[in-house]
Order: sequence, then structure tokens, then C-alpha cells
Amino acid sequence: MQTGRITSCEALLRWRHPERGIVSPGEFIGIAEEVGLIAQIGRVVLEKACREATHWPASVSVAVNISAIHFRGDAVVEDVAAALERTGLEPSRLVVELTESALMQDDALALSTLTRLRDLGVRIALDDFGTGYSSLSYLDRFPFDTLKIDRSFVNAMLHRRETMQVVRAICGLAAGLDLDTVGEGVDTPEKAEALGALGCRWSQGYLFGRPGPIDGFRHLTTGLPPVADTAA
Repeated sequence: MQTGRITSCEALLRWRHPERGIVSPGEFIGIAEEVGLIAQIGRVVLEKACREATHWPASVSVAVNISAIHFRGDAVVEDVAAALERTGLEPSRLVVELTESALMQDDALALSTLTRLRDLGVRIALDDFGTGYSSLSYLDRFPFDTLKIDRSFVNAMLHRRETMQVVRAICGLAAGLDLDTVGEGVDTPEKAEALGALGCRWSQGYLFGRPGPIDGFRHLTTGLPPVADTAA
């Protein structure tokens, strides 16, 4: 938020169906989880995202969402390690994003998996923070690097004083725990400016880049001027 530079990009999964066109993940991820394909899809996404990031400047990382089912499986750490080894991406340039649902069933297993991922050198972000259950206890127990403030708070904070105070509290909590913060769903300069004033270190959203194919996206990481002084 201070420099106006792009420092990370998130990998988003889309299905290009020959007849239906672009199919959103909301339509097929649940089915993939039900039929047992989500871990296989996750491995493909991890490797493709890591390989693409090797073409970016060393200062730009890539963030990849891991399904709760994939995370709770036996091989997620090995899958991440294999993607890094095959592509040669520096581990610190990979951010693994998880939602609270991935952590809810077995604390000991989740802690072990997160610790092993951290030992690889990757960074870990808690996605959609503030919308699930027991968020504060997760911060106390699990080794996160980043909190991603859910877009529902970002969308409402300019219109509701109470929501603004919630975002302020999240930023303060993260700072006290030495965690980074990312405001999600930023689509206007006003939202970016407000987040920066509250101490949020990074912003993400349509103001800085819309989802699109890789080929038309690489220019964002290779010298595109910032959208505004508060862009990130």
C-alpha cells in the first residue's frame, strides 16, 4: 500500500468448457471434491502456478488456494514440495491460502501439516478471515504469515462505522501478532485508501487486476505503472 507495486498474484481456477465456455469454480469445485478429484486438480494447479511464477520478477510471489479436502489428505506437503522441486520456484515465493474450514476437524493434524509446510519455506495465509468460526483461537495455535480480510468487510466499511472498526481491529490484531494483512475485494480507490489508513499493508481486487488468462496477464508483473498511489 505504501509503494504502489504489485508484490503477489493469486492463481484462480477456471474451466474452459468446449460448449459452455468459462465455467466458474463455484460450479465444479464441489463436484470435484465429491468425486475425489480435488487433490489431483490441486496438484496440477500448484505446479502450473509455480511454473508460471518463475517467469515473473523475483519480488513477485504467487498465491494458491488449497482445498480443505486436499489439505486434510496425506500428501499435501509432498505435493507442494514436488511442485517447488519440479519448477525450481523459490519456496518463499509461494503463498498457500487456506480457509478456516480446512482447520476445523483435527487440530493436531492441521498443526503438523502447517508446520511441515512452513519448514519447506512457503508462506501461509488465512483466507476470508472473520467469516468463519473460532478465528482468534486459530491465530493462537497455528503458524500463519498473513490474514486476508474478507471482502464483505471491505465492501461495507465505507458505509458502516461498526464495520470500519472491525477492519481496524483486525489490522491492529495482525500487527500485534507480526502478521501481514491483505484487504480483499478492493475495486475502488476509496477502499484502497481507507485500508491503507487503517494499517492494512496490502490490497487485492479489481482495482489492480481482473481475472484473466496467463498470456494476457504477465505485463502486470513486468513494469506496469501503479493504478494509484495506494495500489499494491
